Amino acid sequence: MFTLLIIVIVAALVFDYINGFHDAANAIATTVATGALSFGAAVVVAGVFNFIGALAGEEVAKTISKGLVDSGFVVTQVVVLAALLGASGWNLATWWWGIPSSSSHALIGGLCGAVITAGGLGAFKWEALLHKILIPLVVSPLAGFLVALIAMVLLTWLVRHWRLSTVNRHARLWQVASACTFGYSHGLNDAQKVMGIITLALLAYQASPEASTTLPPWFLPDSGAHIPLWVKVACATAIGLGTIAGGKRIVRTMGSKVAKITPLQGFAAQTSGTLTLLYTGAHGLPVSTTHCISSCILGVGASKRVNAVRWGIVGNILVAWVLTLPASAAMAAICYLMLKVFW
Repeated sequence: MFTLLIIVIVAALVFDYINGFHDAANAIATTVATGALSFGAAVVVAGVFNFIGALAGEEVAKTISKGLVDSGFVVTQVVVLAALLGASGWNLATWWWGIPSSSSHALIGGLCGAVITAGGLGAFKWEALLHKILIPLVVSPLAGFLVALIAMVLLTWLVRHWRLSTVNRHARLWQVASACTFGYSHGLNDAQKVMGIITLALLAYQASPEASTTLPPWFLPDSGAHIPLWVKVACATAIGLGTIAGGKRIVRTMGSKVAKITPLQGFAAQTSGTLTLLYTGAHGLPVSTTHCISSCILGVGASKRVNAVRWGIVGNILVAWVLTLPASAAMAAICYLMLKVFW
């Protein structure tokens, strides 16, 4: 049992690392596309602020660790491992294709598929899935789109008397600051999901009568299911290093293929995405940072003219968004059935 727990923790941190380079584009795509920072400098800035943001809270982690699985169903290490493998498989596939899908919803889809396969439909909290996942899945991109559209209109009005060269010079500096804040909000949301998964695995080990090793109190969640400090630091480090590893495939899609953007538009998109994610993070809603920043880029692009957005690329992204939950759930279900052969 203890060996399996270690395998689950390692798999979770690998997923966190993959999440980092898969979602590196979230924080840096517009910054790189407009020339505010080089790719190398941008991923380092994003990685550092991902680490800082990951240590800043645990509301989203609590949603994952105890908000989605019915209390009557006993989560096992195999269930958690299957969820991680299913989510990681879908993440790697979409990264390879350069499609900015959601790591967050891949993880939730994987958890859903593994839990249902192991315990049936009643083992999952469907109402929580609706209110904490599906509704925010729709509302958060719409909110990001509208906030970015309004922000761009206001910024355009404020700098209407400036020379274009002056606007671009100042906006690139603003973009560096907004890349930092967006990296922080990305860590606040995405790293916490993996913290929640590891905490779920620790709680499962703690409750198992087959536990073979007594773990020290600092290693385990307390009675309030607060995230152990070592879990926070490990997850923050993994997502930070993953972000620094970069994700050029998705940066190209988000930074130039969706809409050709100016430095001022890049600043508006990143700032709008930060505001959206800070709100959802504070309320424990595990939304997709990918969805948020993609919709913000659409918002600033549409503020200029509707045909400034390459809607064919957007269609491909939307297909990936729709497929992520069921695809990762199916992959996790298959992984669970295969793992049960060994455990």
